[in-house]
Amino acid sequence: MAGYYNTQHLADFGKIADVQPEIGKKFFEYYGAVFADGALTAREKSVIALAVAHAVQCPYCIDAYTQDCQQKGADIEQMTEALHVAVAIRGGASLVHGMQMREKAGKLGM
Repeated sequence: MAGYYNTQHLADFGKIADVQPEIGKKFFEYYGAVFADGALTAREKSVIALAVAHAVQCPYCIDAYTQDCQQKGADIEQMTEALHVAVAIRGGASLVHGMQMREKAGKLGM
């Protein structure tokens, strides 16, 4: 992918810990534990991660979790539905903050 984001960065992500290996080790252990089967399956967690990746607009995560979802058996319909959940939550969060705008406008006499 040409542009601001470099796809090689995703492949080299583990190297981010080279300068501070003890902190990196803790992060990657935590990360691995989070995505292991638990009350939610690893597949379900991957679909959640894909939705969150869209909400935070991380192209690296979108690439990684699109692939991870497919490898774990999620289909395009499930992945797209998860995307729409993220869109609905993000849109709703923007709209509810409109109440803050309305309150402020009311105080300003608008």
